Amino acid sequence: MTEPCPHIVDDDEAIRDGLQWLFKTRRLASSTWPSAEAFLDAVQPDWQGCVVMDIRMGGMNGLACFDALRARGNTLPVVFITGHGDVPMAVSALKKGAFDFIEKPFNGSDLVEVVMRAMAADRLERARILERAAVSEKLASLTNREREVMDLILAGHYNKVIGDKLNISMRTVEVHRSKIFDKTGVRSAVELAQLLKQSGHLDGG
Repeated sequence: MTEPCPHIVDDDEAIRDGLQWLFKTRRLASSTWPSAEAFLDAVQPDWQGCVVMDIRMGGMNGLACFDALRARGNTLPVVFITGHGDVPMAVSALKKGAFDFIEKPFNGSDLVEVVMRAMAADRLERARILERAAVSEKLASLTNREREVMDLILAGHYNKVIGDKLNISMRTVEVHRSKIFDKTGVRSAVELAQLLKQSGHLDGG
């Protein structure tokens, strides 16, 4: 897995070099790509950080590159660099899920601040994805009966009501409840609900 960094995509070599130097002065290593096509050919699912990309380039433009990234399921935050006339395009990109845009001529410190926020957002998103996968793995270890009991626990039913609904004894419900808590690593129904909600498995997540 590569270290998190800004991936600079711009068909202007002077801009690429300038941005790389700017990030280097902030002790931030970066990679550069001379075209959207070159970046898409190279990008890997485990790359972390963000993309700093000119919205208007020869060949494939930034918006098309962004669309191609998202079509692959790639969630790297994208910060667009735009000229004055490109602001409507950038706003359209934001509506599609781009992280931000910064207009030329830009202040170096402003760009670095946006990039740092984008990289922090990437870290949070990846942590959320890992947490969701871990919870999914725990849920997959439950038996069908344990899932039924869990759903009724989450609905707020007491053990006796759960037993009546599933036509099993209250003692059996207690055994299932204990196994559910053990497998999911929680100590109470409240913790179970919090775990599922935070990981997006509750309320339609």
